[in-house]
Amino acid sequence: MATKQAQQAQQAQQAAQLAKQQAAAEQKKIDEYIEKIHYSDRYSDDEFEYRHVILPKPLFKLLPKHYFSADDSGTLRLLKEEEWRGIGITQSLGWEHYEVHAPEPHVLLFRRPKDFDQQLIAQQQAHHSQQQLANGKVARKK
Repeated sequence: MATKQAQQAQQAQQAAQLAKQQAAAEQKKIDEYIEKIHYSDRYSDDEFEYRHVILPKPLFKLLPKHYFSADDSGTLRLLKEEEWRGIGITQSLGWEHYEVHAPEPHVLLFRRPKDFDQQLIAQQQAHHSQQQLANGKVARKK
């Protein structure tokens, strides 16, 4: 009985090792594709700046099934920031995946408010000022 348990434990360990090797090989493949993600130049209208991101088709095929719309059309649903960052898309803050392009499902369309950088700087300055005020009040209490 102990021998059977030992064999089962060894088989489980081998299966775990194999799964780990397969995951590492798949991650290496994904990393190669990540380097081939294409980012368009930014373009804008009065309200937003835009860009599109083109995923290599092999990377697109590796995306989790739950990233796709439920209608089996093969198009992505709108992805949350942690999802698109999780597949290797790197952009500065403020971008949102706002539209899918059904004829080319590997093309993701992004936008952010045109004045996002100025808004971010203003928020950071306001936060810094609030911290200074709070620190000043604490220092005066001592």
